[in-house]
Amino acid sequence: MSAVSRFRSVPHLFLDRVGSTPDKVAYLHPADDGWKSLTWKETAARVRAIACGLLSLGVEREDRVGIVSNTRVEWILADLGVLCAGGVTVTVYAASTPDDTGFILGDSRSVAVFAEDAVQAQKVLSRRSELPALRQLILIDASGGLPGGALSLADLEIRGRAWDEAHPGAYEKMAGRARPETVATLIYTSGTTGRPKGVELTHDNWLFVAEVIESLGLLSPADHQFFWLPLAHVFGKAVIGVCIAIGIPTAVDGRVDRIAENLGVTKPTFVCAVPRIFEKVHARILGQALAAGGVKAAIFNWALGIGTKAAKLRRSGRPLGPGLAFQHLLADRLVFRKVRDRFGGRLRFFASGSAPLAHELGEFFDAFGVTILEGYGLTESTAVTFFNRLEDNRYGTVGTVVPGMEVKFAPDGEILLRGRGIMRGYFDRPAETAEVLDAEGWLHTGDIGVLGPGGHLSITDRKKDLIKTSGGKYVAPQVVEGRLKLETPLISHVILHGDNRRFCTALISLAEEEILSWAKSEGLAGKPYEEIVRDSRVTDLVRVHVDRVNSHLARHETIKRFAILTTELKIETGELTASLKVRRKVVEQHYRDLIDGLYVESPEERPA
Repeated sequence: MSAVSRFRSVPHLFLDRVGSTPDKVAYLHPADDGWKSLTWKETAARVRAIACGLLSLGVEREDRVGIVSNTRVEWILADLGVLCAGGVTVTVYAASTPDDTGFILGDSRSVAVFAEDAVQAQKVLSRRSELPALRQLILIDASGGLPGGALSLADLEIRGRAWDEAHPGAYEKMAGRARPETVATLIYTSGTTGRPKGVELTHDNWLFVAEVIESLGLLSPADHQFFWLPLAHVFGKAVIGVCIAIGIPTAVDGRVDRIAENLGVTKPTFVCAVPRIFEKVHARILGQALAAGGVKAAIFNWALGIGTKAAKLRRSGRPLGPGLAFQHLLADRLVFRKVRDRFGGRLRFFASGSAPLAHELGEFFDAFGVTILEGYGLTESTAVTFFNRLEDNRYGTVGTVVPGMEVKFAPDGEILLRGRGIMRGYFDRPAETAEVLDAEGWLHTGDIGVLGPGGHLSITDRKKDLIKTSGGKYVAPQVVEGRLKLETPLISHVILHGDNRRFCTALISLAEEEILSWAKSEGLAGKPYEEIVRDSRVTDLVRVHVDRVNSHLARHETIKRFAILTTELKIETGELTASLKVRRKVVEQHYRDLIDGLYVESPEERPA
């Protein structure tokens, strides 16, 4: 891969794709009568209309334009429209609170914003007095009505086509003005450690990611993607750029509750996802096998054992042997093929990112013949810096460094990165930029890791999340938390505590759907969720799983005491970010008394 791109900008890359394969399918999206397609030429026409519509509104070079929407094809069109108008896209999660939405649009000084519908528009309007730079609100779906002064996307496109006709050559001029070093996108950090910061990602950052994935030979125009990831997240945005570079058709639908159905209909060859999706599928597969009981459960367990043995041999490059090969063939017909068919039957691999994937989870799916390739990167490094390859996939690692990126380690094990994918800085925050980007261009990631055989990187924990007990022992909380979540589908989140304490404790939130299903079998159907989780049988059940996990941990890592929360962690309470990451400090503040109670020595003083 060349150190310098042959493209100047994302619009240059996009228009080159349109010119190369104008009549090939670019995107598919759900409609009332099934799925509709857009060719690259049709996509370009809509992008042009949106860009010219923005220019007609007075959007100028490097003006910021926000998008507050769930994942849908119009998100992609709006983003490309902003870039082709010479603007900068500001991404906002649809799940963001009105406060966070207002903060991001205000901090970025966005002059216009695309809102998905009336619900998202209301978030913006509720903070209107805090947004002096905002001049125009545009609704993607205006079926619920238009607030005063707002435009619908359809009207913006009509306006854009008229402006384009009246200003010949202006669109081409604006679409060609951006240079590699020009900022293309502001993506705000998740805010797990404070107020979100706007990460400035340049056109060259996005070009680098697209070109580096293309250079790996992992994908081709013959592939087909189903896409649901949040486009407000760097992972999702990077994937869309890769598909433009290679010319891969993408079916787009961000509705999480439709993922299973959409996989069966769109039959993709690859899908990008986050570990939480795999955790839920894992829980569903195990739950259905357990519910089947009897012979079916016995066959499933037998097949899983055979698949695990076969996958382990396959990963090590050793043959199965005649006996195991025959058993594996039988297990595949009875169990594995049915699982793979849930994913459409054509899937070559899943790509996992955004958060650590437990190696046990990867090995579980591998037993069914479903490959998960995990990668690693940050918003500040434009998502992709390490990636596993099909020919050298090692679960428990995030792969090897991609071409064009450098890696080294600080004395405390912190991962440092340098290369074309590194951000320009934090928007309007030079001091915070200097804290993570040193004078030599190394990005201090805040992640602790180690290189293993073959240069495969293992992430051990976040530097700021490491727990140091009062006895001086270090504990990596994500490892312990991940094992407990995988131990049982009943557990949704685990927050390990123990910094400067004598031992570790945990706050545990349960998966409401799973615990209510369990409650029916225990004669607790109809009782309130809060009452169910306080039942001693639930505590006893969770304790069994905690003890199992503890048996595989070092003594200082074990969970000595735990408390079950009466509600799941939520975005609305600030306990989860919009990307579903736990805000540890917020959770610990909310449950400070409960945590302190876990360290009370007298049993009668300890909370239930």
